[in-house]
Amino acid sequence: MTPRIRGNDYTVLEPPALGSAWTPSLRASVVIPAYGAQEKLDLTLAGLAAQTYPADLLEVIVVDNGSDPPLRLPEIRPRGTRLLVCQAPGRARARNAGLAAATGDVIHWMDSDVVPEREEVEAHMRWHHLAPYLSVTSYLRFSTAALPAPEEVAGTDDLAKLFEPAEPHAWIEDLVARSQGLTRSPRPFSIHIGGASSANVRLFERAGAMDPEMILGQDTEMGYRLAQAGAVFIPDPQARAYHLGPSMRMRDSERINRVSHALVTDRVPGYRWLRTHPSRQWKVPQVEVVVDATAGSYDEVRATVDGVLAGTVTDLAVVMTGPWDELAPEQRAPLKDPRLDLVLLRAHYAHEGRVRLATTPPDTTSPYRLRVPPGWSPGEDTLGRLLEVLRGRERGLVSVLLAEDAEGIVAARLERTEAFARAALIATEGEDADDLVDEMFGTYWVDGESFGFSAFGEAAPYLNPRAAYRARVSAQAEVERLNKEVERLRGQVAKWREEAGRWRKSAVEFRREIGALRKQISALRRAQGQSQGQGLRGIARGLSRPFTFKKS
Repeated sequence: MTPRIRGNDYTVLEPPALGSAWTPSLRASVVIPAYGAQEKLDLTLAGLAAQTYPADLLEVIVVDNGSDPPLRLPEIRPRGTRLLVCQAPGRARARNAGLAAATGDVIHWMDSDVVPEREEVEAHMRWHHLAPYLSVTSYLRFSTAALPAPEEVAGTDDLAKLFEPAEPHAWIEDLVARSQGLTRSPRPFSIHIGGASSANVRLFERAGAMDPEMILGQDTEMGYRLAQAGAVFIPDPQARAYHLGPSMRMRDSERINRVSHALVTDRVPGYRWLRTHPSRQWKVPQVEVVVDATAGSYDEVRATVDGVLAGTVTDLAVVMTGPWDELAPEQRAPLKDPRLDLVLLRAHYAHEGRVRLATTPPDTTSPYRLRVPPGWSPGEDTLGRLLEVLRGRERGLVSVLLAEDAEGIVAARLERTEAFARAALIATEGEDADDLVDEMFGTYWVDGESFGFSAFGEAAPYLNPRAAYRARVSAQAEVERLNKEVERLRGQVAKWREEAGRWRKSAVEFRREIGALRKQISALRRAQGQSQGQGLRGIARGLSRPFTFKKS
């Protein structure tokens, strides 16, 4: 049975030790896009020629991306090496050409300036034999050493002798350390790098090829789509390679970030801190809301869609499903059209940028998908609260109970895309997707009324944006007034504290004076007691003497 990995906790897997007696069966396709730098490519291929992974299970595809002079295959190379030419510029296009030509079960990206250790491919492939939805990344070290000869690379058993001292891939190793090996990272796809990462071909079939519009940041964007396809990301410290020279980010990180962030923000909702605008739309929305237009009337569907669009979560798109291509509006007697409601819905939302018409729900790269039955309207912050539940509990599904009767229950569903994609990858006949998601991510039920859902006709009027603005301005003014009042009261409290301090000081002095008086009183009492005692003793002595009567 295919392992059910919970979240990104791949530690449940037990890969064989490197060099141990295990029998590989999967074929690896190493895809190397290259542009110029023949001497570095020669070293990359020399490193691949010395791999411990069986040569008959290894193919290498070098894609010349328009080099002048053209690249050639050196003498020292794996025997299953092919050279393709892709004249269209761009590393993404070159990789896609290699991906299309690959015949392996696993695609292993490798840059043409990366030299792998002898066991690098084996380190990757031992994981892929355990589950079909893994993405493995090597540990790179960046070397500025003089380039050795290909024969030295192919003949050594330790590349450190040739390339050390070198620098680590610091930000990746720091991320791995902070997240317990990525098992606790909310964005493990961030470590997907084209220099030395691999993934099962089934993941690429679901995620698609690389985006040629991404001139930078394409590795991160590809990693994000692999995640939405169900991937588990594994950084393997025993999969090691050397990068010849510093990376682009090391050379100019500020300018690289400026460009890559501009492109990644539109496509990777996982980097929410980059989406700072409160209401604009993005190519890949944070949430996709699916509403079946055939399951309710025009008014019911509209109530649901409008409720979604009026909420606090604006980073979303609504997919309204129905037989849109089959509609032919009745021109002579429109009121008698049996599909009039669908015609009205199409007309009503045709020019709303956040509403998309589809025959069936398409595959999505949005991280979350909400399914709502027509006639149920979410409250203003309903979706935001549901997202907090899903994120905070790291669940794969939050189901919302809307109604229940003798016929069954009515529910909405907020689904985590990667959870259901992974379930689809491993499901066998008869297995329920919800059960698999519960096993690997967890599921949770909430009450619809508590989360602000309203039945058709019961929803409160929408708050006009201008009215909301005025209310916010009024609230801010009230907050400022209250802050000033708080400052005034703080000043008064400070005066009272100062006065109380003086009182405490006076009270201490009074206590001292009272203590002194008490001592004086005690002394006087003792003195008085002593004098009274002496008088009484004198009287007693006089009484104790015998009386003598004198004769007169």
